Amino acid sequence: MPDIDIDFADRTVALNKLTHRVAKLDTGKKHNTGVYVTECPHNPVDNLCTVDYKTAEDRGYFKLDFLNVSIYKEVKDETHLMSLMRKEPLWELLVHKDFVEKVFHVSGHDSLLKQLKPQSVEQLAATLAIIRPAKRHLASKDWETIMKEVWTKPTNGEYYFKKAHAVSYAMACVVHMNLLCEQIKS
Repeated sequence: MPDIDIDFADRTVALNKLTHRVAKLDTGKKHNTGVYVTECPHNPVDNLCTVDYKTAEDRGYFKLDFLNVSIYKEVKDETHLMSLMRKEPLWELLVHKDFVEKVFHVSGHDSLLKQLKPQSVEQLAATLAIIRPAKRHLASKDWETIMKEVWTKPTNGEYYFKKAHAVSYAMACVVHMNLLCEQIKS
């Protein structure tokens, strides 16, 4: 089953409008972001699903991850968001540690960004995938090799970033980069 993440400036706004059940981790604790918007076995007192999310998935229940992504608090409206997504960011800023440290999801990875110098959403998505353990070996490769291998699922079960997630996060980075540039101009 696909894993769907939905980003919100404040997820509680959406959750307050939906009947939902909170997903449970295999440790028995509540999942930080996962919810079910369909009926599933749950405790009526705390609204927590009574089976962990992996078992629930095996039984056919579909979990959605509602994520709080604070960068969206600075987005004024849909038109503003679309303009931030369409605008080509200043890719050369990704070689500056002080800028990278402010950017959603790439903070702490300035040396990798300086090494790879992504120049497109696709390259930034691949860079985000390389941050994951299963793909770190690609960090020293050329872009042709990276793009050929980065989306291949590891055969050893190691965690990797799926292309759809990586591209989505890369677009969020682009939005954030453009927001930061807007703030600098102001």
